[in-house]
This record gives sequence, structure tokens and C-alpha cells, in this order.
Amino acid sequence: MIRVGIITVSDRAAAGEYADHGGPALKAEAARLGWEVGADAVVPDDKERIQEAVRAFVAQGCTLILTTGGTGIAPRDVTPEAVREIMRLEIPGFGERMRMLSAEVTPNGILSRCLAADVGGALLVALPGKPSGAVECLGFVEGAIPHTVKLCAGVPTSC
Repeated sequence: MIRVGIITVSDRAAAGEYADHGGPALKAEAARLGWEVGADAVVPDDKERIQEAVRAFVAQGCTLILTTGGTGIAPRDVTPEAVREIMRLEIPGFGERMRMLSAEVTPNGILSRCLAADVGGALLVALPGKPSGAVECLGFVEGAIPHTVKLCAGVPTSC
């Protein structure tokens, strides 16, 4: 069973200025895929707060962490930097695939800095902040997630 932690990265949602829609969209998609959502949080666009949430979810046994938001090129978009500071390694194929297929949907897909990484033995996938984009990008990589979760956790595989 994949246990998921979902982190919405948004200054305005964290401040209560508007409702988080990305987190609930990912929760619904995780449930559809048969994954258990074990934790969720809304944090501001702040590297330390993002890292604290990731570490807490790893400590709670989440084997897959999905973030939504902070992957663009605006000055406050710091999710990739936050992840890279605490990751064991980046898994570039995830980001490459998400950008490639997103660009077929919208020309602005090439601006995304989505990525995946092994963080503390869990797979972290950083997704766009727009709810439809987050779910869409998750769909682009969902087939590789179960195997990658096992690899990040150190589970022996036949590969």
C-alpha cells in the first residue's frame, strides 16, 4: 500500500486568503488510484516550511509525498530548491516527462520546474499548483510510481 502525504505550497492558501483546491484534487486522485492519504498540509512558499512538512511526513511513514505549487518561475516559487536541499537524489525522468507532455497541453508547460526525488527513503513528486495541472502531471508519471516508491524505500526488486 502506498501511503501518501500531500503538501500544498501557497502563501495565500496558507494565510487563509483562499481555499486550497490543489490538495483536495490530489487527495481525490490518490484515492482513485487506491493509495492511502496519510497526511496533508498547507504551507507558505518558504523553503524551511516545505522541508519541515516533508520531513514530518517521512517520519509519519509516508512513502510518497506529493507537493502542489511553487514549481513555476515566480520569485516566491521555491519548491524545487527546498527539495534539492534535502534530497538523496533527483529522478530526472519524472520532470522531463511532465514537462514534455504538459507542453502538448499548454505552451507554458515548458516553464514548469516539476521534479521527483528520493527524500529520506520516500518518493517526492513536486507538481504544479493549478489543480488540473497537478492531477494531469501526476497522471503522466503514475505508472512509474509504485516501482519507484519501492526503490526509494530500499525494497529489493527484480530489476
